[in-house]
Amino acid sequence: MSPPQPPRGTPAPAPPLVVVVDDDSAVRDALDSLLRSIGLQTRVLASPAELLQAQLPDVPGCIVLDVRLPGISGLDLQGQLAAQGIHLPIVFMTGHGDIPMSVRAMKAGAVDFLAKPFRDQDMLDAVSVAIKRDTQRRHTLAARDGLDARYATLTPREREVMAHVVAGLMNKQVAGELNLSEITVKIHRGNVMRKMGVRSLADLVRHAELLGVGVGAR
Repeated sequence: MSPPQPPRGTPAPAPPLVVVVDDDSAVRDALDSLLRSIGLQTRVLASPAELLQAQLPDVPGCIVLDVRLPGISGLDLQGQLAAQGIHLPIVFMTGHGDIPMSVRAMKAGAVDFLAKPFRDQDMLDAVSVAIKRDTQRRHTLAARDGLDARYATLTPREREVMAHVVAGLMNKQVAGELNLSEITVKIHRGNVMRKMGVRSLADLVRHAELLGVGVGAR
């Protein structure tokens, strides 16, 4: 069965982006051809400076990064990207890798650490995993942004009620804690459920966990 097509007039989403950073032009060209052959868009760069200055499209993707680069190592660049809020997953490649290098890279969040020469399929598999990870990260962030927007619609009192409710208190207990009547707590609780777009306490608790909401948390 063919995948569903977007409605007529709706532009198709841009393909994921793979940024290749390697000072070896032959490697860049080979990876550019390989990745484009499976429908990915690419940006091939020769140095860390080019990556740090690049304006990248806002699409899912990853970085394929050589460990040994002019001016700065790929491992140090990994830290700089994180410090700048660039969270694209990284697939490392190296012709001189060792175990401590790979451990450091993986601990810092790298998806894979491939030794040159690597099989094309190994690179494609690593890139696929990295793009899936970035896609999930983006979905999570979008969901969190939606929750933040809903939470912002709550009044200060509704936020207090929500914090006590997700902490496990019954309406009567919340009323005692906040010096309110039980019926007032019920009204606030109903407003919270409606504004947060949930139908069950379990859903409200899950949302609160994502938001970091609890008694004294906000």
